[in-house]
Amino acid sequence: MRTALVYHEDMTVARLLWEDPECEIERPERLTTALERLQQEGLEQRCLRLAAREASEAELGLVHSPEYVSLLRGTQTLDTRELQALSGQYDAVYFHPSTFHCARLAVGAALQLVDAVLTGAVCNGLALVRPPGHHSQRTAANGFCVFNNVAIAAQYAKQRHGLHRILIVDWDIHHGQGIQYIFEDDPSVLYFSWHRYEHGRFWPYLRESDADAVGQGQGRGFTVNLPWNQFDPELVLISAGFDSAIGDPEGQMRATPECFAHLTQLLQVLAGGRVCAVLEGGYHLESLSQSVCMVVKALLGDPALPLSGPMEPHRSALESIQRVRAAQAPHWKSLQQQGSAPMSPSACSPGGRASPELPGGPKSKVAEAQASAALSSLLDQLHLHPTPPVRTAVALTAPDAFLVLPPEVLRQEGSAPWEEIQAWARAHKALVQDEALTALGKVLHLLSGILDGQVSGGIAATPAPAATLDVAIREGLSHGARRLLCVAVGQLDRPADLAHDGRNLWLNVGGKEASALSTLEVSVPLPGTTGGFVTCLLALVLPLAYGFQPDLVLVALGPGHGLQAPQATLLTALLRGPVGGRVLVLVEQESTSQLAGVLAQVLQGEAPPSLGPFSMASPEDVQALIYLRGQLEVEWKMLQVAAPRVL
Repeated sequence: MRTALVYHEDMTVARLLWEDPECEIERPERLTTALERLQQEGLEQRCLRLAAREASEAELGLVHSPEYVSLLRGTQTLDTRELQALSGQYDAVYFHPSTFHCARLAVGAALQLVDAVLTGAVCNGLALVRPPGHHSQRTAANGFCVFNNVAIAAQYAKQRHGLHRILIVDWDIHHGQGIQYIFEDDPSVLYFSWHRYEHGRFWPYLRESDADAVGQGQGRGFTVNLPWNQFDPELVLISAGFDSAIGDPEGQMRATPECFAHLTQLLQVLAGGRVCAVLEGGYHLESLSQSVCMVVKALLGDPALPLSGPMEPHRSALESIQRVRAAQAPHWKSLQQQGSAPMSPSACSPGGRASPELPGGPKSKVAEAQASAALSSLLDQLHLHPTPPVRTAVALTAPDAFLVLPPEVLRQEGSAPWEEIQAWARAHKALVQDEALTALGKVLHLLSGILDGQVSGGIAATPAPAATLDVAIREGLSHGARRLLCVAVGQLDRPADLAHDGRNLWLNVGGKEASALSTLEVSVPLPGTTGGFVTCLLALVLPLAYGFQPDLVLVALGPGHGLQAPQATLLTALLRGPVGGRVLVLVEQESTSQLAGVLAQVLQGEAPPSLGPFSMASPEDVQALIYLRGQLEVEWKMLQVAAPRVL
């Protein structure tokens, strides 16, 4: 099994023993509802189930003071009145006689998950825990958090497993100031927090939650309040809070559950896929349980549901991203090449944990209705687009003794009907040879399986990539694909007579120069460095793919494509997200042995191999992206998020 699920029913014992509207949302049902949903969806059964252990007091001491641990140990014998009095000394915290036991289990679950991932027992996993941890500090509980589960896990990974670079991604709606304080002078831990700030008017109301808090001492530049391939982490820890999910009374945001699957998939390309997610917040039970399921499905390698709705970033998001770039640029070479144009601050509204609306209020009713509609739509999508029975298929024209495929990958033997093959081949001289005809039949059969929902994605070898790609585009558009994205790498031209009807976006990576003949026909030279290649993917390819919202992605590795296995697999892995896994990769016949096996692995959901040592993008590559942004961002708004700006 590739994914661990760590849990213990004792973590449901602690509960609020007195009336407190602020704290009542942190309740045991957060865990039981999420676990029930995982069981109903058949996801728990696909995971390696681990029962959480208690963390030792020595392990708690990796982050917390002995006095604080002793104080928490003493809560086991306090009565309700004493527990309430002690709780009142902290901000948004309640204690129960079982809190110490539950909190030790929460830490222990995170440590077990780290052990399982770093010893190779599993690739990744989720620790389903409470109480949460990311607000907890060395000597203080805070914001429902008792011990800092993820911070202790990071220190444990460094001490027990000898790691030197750990990335912590915190997507809880509230800033995890506890983790930031603990690692703000530690350059071995990169803390990336994506949270609601509202210019200091959202809980926890801290000036250091803003973008210009970048760490202290040797840790300057390793606190990011808004991850960089330049850091090259050995482990990714996720503080997985779901209070930004639609309907949540804390975050009052509208992220739908499938968003968290996309975030998880993006992080899985780092650290060889060694990802440990640990539950933090999330207080709308249905949104929480569905979001947890989406994360587990992503960890298991299932394709994420494509995002719906307009793909246009909000002005306040662009403002935040640009402020982060400006604050971090002195510390990261990869950002020094990216300028930022100033933006005037957007309007913001106060909100947060200190003044929640009472249940049943007008805003609460509207939020609940929106959540109900969004979650109902999600269930409809899951019903209409079930996971295909075959995740990955490979179509070869002849057996390859040197090709090693994962055992779950289907070696396709079928072919399209002979009449269909001949009809397509008449228009292409390159397809008259027997080997090319055989390959075309297998490509058409595989493409049909993808379009019919029987296969998620696949790889096909062909001796005639240009002609085969032309047929695949036309077949895809005529049999089910409303919008088709083609990423052609190497010496491949867009078919001359292909209709300009807005249904096909052609992106050539490896062109002689950066050009945009239209907003649907784009060419960019292949970058010559790791930094340039990553920037091209994140600043151009991925924003275009998400903005276009295709039903099918064709990746064609043509003559002179120049991609090594790590580059080809990273490109393929990232393109799985925007299209729900419906990716067909066409590979030149002579490249099959080198590429088909690793491409099959990433289509199965495994992490791509490392690109190797980081090297900066060349000035020419950066200027090419800047030029293309200027040509395309009016139509493709997602480019505003990632592409470099003019200095």
